[in-house]
Amino acid sequence: MTFSYKTMGTCSQLINITVEGYTIEEVKFMGGCAGNLKGIAALVKGMHIDDAIAKLSGITCGFKPTSCPDQLARALKAYKEQNNL
Repeated sequence: MTFSYKTMGTCSQLINITVEGYTIEEVKFMGGCAGNLKGIAALVKGMHIDDAIAKLSGITCGFKPTSCPDQLARALKAYKEQNNL
C-alpha cells in the first residue's frame, strides 16, 4: 500500500511511503536535502515499521522541534492508526 503524508515544520513538503504488511518497501521525500533524504530512505527500506518509528521519533533539526526523520516516524504512526495496526 502506498500513502502520502504532508509534513509540517521541515524543508520537505511531502513523504510518499510504500508499505507491505509491516515492512517499509519505499520512501520518497518531496523537497528537502536530497542526499540526506535518499540516505534515510535507503536505510529504512526493508525495515519493520515499529523499528523505524523507534529509531526516528523525536529527532530534531537545529532549533526546530521536528525533522524529516521525525516526520517519517509520524507518518508511519499515522499509517498504523489509520489501518488499525
